[in-house]
Amino acid sequence: MHITFRQLQIFAEVVKHGSSQRAAAALHITPPAVSMQLRELETQVGLPLFDREGRQLALSTAGEYFLVHAKRMLAALKDAEGFMASFQHLDRGLLTIGMVSTAKYFVPQLLARFHEEHPGIDVRLRVALNREQLVAMMKDGEVDLSVMGRPPREVATRAEPFAAHPLVFVCPAKHPLANIGHMPAQALAPYSLIAREPGSGTRAALDAFCAEHHFEPNISMEVSSNETIKQSVIAGLGLSLLSLHTVGLELHNHLLRILDVQDTPLMRSWFIVRMQARQLSPAAEAFRYFIIEHGEAHLLAHDASLVNIPPTKPMPA
Repeated sequence: MHITFRQLQIFAEVVKHGSSQRAAAALHITPPAVSMQLRELETQVGLPLFDREGRQLALSTAGEYFLVHAKRMLAALKDAEGFMASFQHLDRGLLTIGMVSTAKYFVPQLLARFHEEHPGIDVRLRVALNREQLVAMMKDGEVDLSVMGRPPREVATRAEPFAAHPLVFVCPAKHPLANIGHMPAQALAPYSLIAREPGSGTRAALDAFCAEHHFEPNISMEVSSNETIKQSVIAGLGLSLLSLHTVGLELHNHLLRILDVQDTPLMRSWFIVRMQARQLSPAAEAFRYFIIEHGEAHLLAHDASLVNIPPTKPMPA
């Protein structure tokens, strides 16, 4: 088969966007050019790669299998481009960082510092909606490195911890529990909890904490967004367990309070993760070294500023 990498790139973009027109816009070419390349690709493969219904394109069975190989070849091309750029200069190349949504509260600041040291590296961020989506990005070669709190076991990766990741129980600023001193974990049992969705790292930590302290959590809502959880807690819909790194603005503005609960904060770790089978480009290796060297100090300073926030005036008894 005489297939070009350009055809593979166009094929992958059409699959990603679901139509030739949107793929053409993303690639800055015309829709007829996309259609022509797809027809040529199917001629080379000898099988239809899409089931066409009007303007909508859905992968055929052959197309689903072909997509796996196309992504592998495009990832290999990206690796080759990165290494060729390294022969010219370290501060050139493309670096794609994937992360779980909780990490978006601190990774951009670290990337800004990294970019000051390496201004020639083009850095891109991919924020996954959930852990499963990030793992899929890693498997498909869409990201060079990932920042996450729970490394995957279902794929072969190399995970290195670089900073502590505290999880805390939070409540509205004027909640009755806000002014109570150190309380047992079971004191949370009567209160509604707003939790992350099953499968998330924060939800796994909450379930383990409640099981360890022998009480069933009263989960009133399951939400996949930290921002929605925070707004729901502020509105008085319940308490929640959240990463300390997500609640800085709300604590500084006295919209939320950290509850002093037995055996909290729950201490986890942040990891920088890469696929074991893939060799890092010089740009990715430079960022890996940077975050291991500077990530912990950056987050420790961030956490100290939150823990030392003076509380609001206590509510009258």
